[in-house]
Amino acid sequence: MAADRANLRGRLSWIPARGRCAALAGMTSLGLVVLVPGAARAECAADALGTSRVLAIDPAATPRVGRKQFPATLPLAPGEIVLTFDDGPWPGTTPRVLDALKAQCVRATFFVLGRSAVERPDLLRRELAEGHTVAHHTWSHPLLNRMSPASAEAEIDRGIAAVDRLLYGKSAADPVTPFFRFPGFASSPALLEKLAHRGIVVFGADLWASDWNPMTPDAELHLLLRRIEQARGGIVLLHDTKRETAAMLPSLLRTLRARGLRIVHIVSKTER
Repeated sequence: MAADRANLRGRLSWIPARGRCAALAGMTSLGLVVLVPGAARAECAADALGTSRVLAIDPAATPRVGRKQFPATLPLAPGEIVLTFDDGPWPGTTPRVLDALKAQCVRATFFVLGRSAVERPDLLRRELAEGHTVAHHTWSHPLLNRMSPASAEAEIDRGIAAVDRLLYGKSAADPVTPFFRFPGFASSPALLEKLAHRGIVVFGADLWASDWNPMTPDAELHLLLRRIEQARGGIVLLHDTKRETAAMLPSLLRTLRARGLRIVHIVSKTER
């Protein structure tokens, strides 16, 4: 427990001191840390959406989440949203996404590609420096269920090693932040079992904007808002590599605030 508290203090260091105390005091047997509402907004503009609370996830208790792929998801209340972005970092679009999140004092999770991280280490480090969770999405985005288990695991490990070496100066077999999303959600029972054994949480999603399809930012905004309303919140999948998503994000965040929806930020309870 002492080690867990020390790890959490580091990952929650962007939260004002009073909010950090509330978070650490809220540790539960489910592996969750809950911030009192509004604690993370203490240093935000009065009209910012903000981040309402933080969940610290225990991989042992929560091996895989996202109802589009798995039976369970994160324990979110109605109207709570976890924003996640895949495939970056990418020049031109990732900076716009980060600017929009910063303007609204919102924290998100970036599932990054190792290859892209190596090409743009400045953006990767900016994500971490601005309080976001940096997670893993392979080295080069292949569909892992079409590869041998050994080749697929090597692809995962290469991506993890690249990101952790750039951010933390080390590349151990276990990632510092043990969160992973399969490209195209192309998992397999064998790979899911291996990742669970390694203590790595596999993320699916509860809803998405379908931003891999051609559409205008306005069409994407209305599609996503309709899905959020139907699902009553959840884990949202976006791509920080898409120009339309980067253009749409400021309007999305303003609308979420206007509708009384809340942002939840996820971190790992057992950060290594």
